[in-house]
Amino acid sequence: MSTRGAGPDAIADTVSDADAHAHANTDTVALALADTAVLADGGQWLDPGPFLRGVAWLDGGRPVRADPADTMRLPWDTGERATLPIGVRLEFTAPGARAVEIRYRATVPGPTDALRDLAHGFALWDRHGVVSELYTEPAAEAVVRIELPGDSGPFTVHPPETQSPLILGVRGIGGPVSPAPPTTRWVVHGDSITEGWWSTRPAHGWPSVAGRALGWDTVNLGYAGAARGELACAEQIAGLPADALTLAFGTNCWSRVPFSAPLLYETTRAFLELVRQGHPRTPLLLLSPVLRPDAERTPNKLGATLGALRDAMERATRERIAAGDERLVLLPGRELLGPEHLADGLHPNDTGHRTLGLAVATAMKRAGFSDR
Repeated sequence: MSTRGAGPDAIADTVSDADAHAHANTDTVALALADTAVLADGGQWLDPGPFLRGVAWLDGGRPVRADPADTMRLPWDTGERATLPIGVRLEFTAPGARAVEIRYRATVPGPTDALRDLAHGFALWDRHGVVSELYTEPAAEAVVRIELPGDSGPFTVHPPETQSPLILGVRGIGGPVSPAPPTTRWVVHGDSITEGWWSTRPAHGWPSVAGRALGWDTVNLGYAGAARGELACAEQIAGLPADALTLAFGTNCWSRVPFSAPLLYETTRAFLELVRQGHPRTPLLLLSPVLRPDAERTPNKLGATLGALRDAMERATRERIAAGDERLVLLPGRELLGPEHLADGLHPNDTGHRTLGLAVATAMKRAGFSDR
């Protein structure tokens, strides 16, 4: 998620009421979809479901990023972040279409909403990069038209994430649109860095960068302020369909909820064991925490530096690999980014997200995980 400087507590407070209201209107949304509209300049509105990518779970038709049947076991901050559709996007081909229209519903921020000044933009990408960006005002329900460059695609549309848009329908203008072919489903779990904080666009977060480089369907389970090795998250990941997995937590174990190094060592072992119960042979990469200059040599309340916590995670991972987990790979995070890659001393800037994403994609390829 591109935050442009809003803090996790402020964002969590502002989205909770709006998301609850949108969830309460799920039946209305379903009825609207059932009543298919036909407009003069194009064909019928199509069910957006087959076009959506990056979807982990659905709660009454709305994409969510935690199992809606298992939310009571999750920490409050994880549950709040899971309501945001981070990484959810539309992918399609469009032979002959000159534009695509997207019908959607979004939260309209109030005058005191911490997110009201964030850009409300739709970004069109093809295999070469960004094609165009279209900015609109948030609306309770609206249609956005995005002009296409004239070839058949495939194309990706990244909707704005901060106002929790719910896609109601998709249609081609001047020609049909069809869902893009399915690709390798890659589930990525982590904290605010994985969620994409301080990237300037939803498409710029490192999981999106790596997913494009690999040609994979990235499912983003990054939870800002959370991802501290919660074992309920491990069990949810174990039950989620995935062709490849990446775990990238640990930074918030230094300060958000302080861990000792032995505690994080055992937590990492338990997390990996639970994930493996659902995915015994799924390719899995563990990315240890990236550089955080203020924490590397500073003890937390339990006496652990981030360097010591990173070492504990890496040791637990190496021991599991040595014990015979041939589909597990470790990517040490310490040297992947420098201070120049950090926007605020913690979260990567766009260059940092790109650097990290390409490093992860390269590690996946070197491990043979992309040969699927």
